[in-house]
Amino acid sequence: MDEISGLATLPSDFSIYRHFTRAEWAALRADTPLTLTGEDLAKLQSINDPISLEEVIAIYLPLSRLLALYVAATQGLFKATQRFLGADGKVPYIIGVAGSVAVGKSTTARVLKSLLSRWPNTPKVELVTTDGFLFPNEVLVRDHLMDKKGFPESYDGTALVRFLSQIKAGQGNVNAPVYSHLTYDIVPDKFITVDRPDILIVEGLNVLQPSRPDSDIAFASDFFDFSIYLDANENDLLKWYVARFMRLRQTAFRDPRSFFKKYADLTDEEARQTAIDIWTRINLRNLHENILPTRARASLVLTKGATHSIEQVALRKL
Repeated sequence: MDEISGLATLPSDFSIYRHFTRAEWAALRADTPLTLTGEDLAKLQSINDPISLEEVIAIYLPLSRLLALYVAATQGLFKATQRFLGADGKVPYIIGVAGSVAVGKSTTARVLKSLLSRWPNTPKVELVTTDGFLFPNEVLVRDHLMDKKGFPESYDGTALVRFLSQIKAGQGNVNAPVYSHLTYDIVPDKFITVDRPDILIVEGLNVLQPSRPDSDIAFASDFFDFSIYLDANENDLLKWYVARFMRLRQTAFRDPRSFFKKYADLTDEEARQTAIDIWTRINLRNLHENILPTRARASLVLTKGATHSIEQVALRKL
């Protein structure tokens, strides 16, 4: 038994995944063209989450090829069902991207969006993060949830499910709330409008949470056609989180509007200890209790090494 995830460890012959080394996965690229430049990539990566063109070629181009096949097959199934029902309309393909704080979900989601939107048939690809569906800070303070921000209970799950159900139903001009990482809060009266995309990428910590067996209430994961879990060693995650915190302390935290401006003038050691405390009390606990247990539900698991490069790939067997 995996002591952290609570999942049974089975012999490799009984694994629900096919496992690939980096080289094995890279070989599956076939003739998928590289459509991103180094300049494009620099605009897509998050703070303290380096990514190279070699990483795109080895990991993301094979993934783009796989998704092209999956999307085409799924759209064929949608059309067959619509013919049977005598219905019409476009059904978006929804991809979920999950994983811990600091693992690099945002970079992965943005790179994926950029690659998919450059397919020869130029599909309409949109990206939404679940941060926008967090309850406003005033609600989290009222309900004593500020120290559990990012835990499942800190999200407006009903609003997220309503948004995804409208997207999946082919409804046009569906609004998603906007979250500011500067103010650490929902931006009042500001929305992202999603209008009938061919593909929607949904990125967030807990997007792979399953429905409860005793409940008929839908969860975000019920709407996904494909899901990706970004995995990494906990010690590496801590190191990346602290490094990002230290960098933000010299940049965004110095903005007078920043929720975290109180950390800007800490000494290096005080800042490091503060980052470790936040990681341990909130992010590590959320990882153990809520995020990591959903890893085995992903269609694809990408495992990073200490340098942020993806070293192993696991693809769920059909």
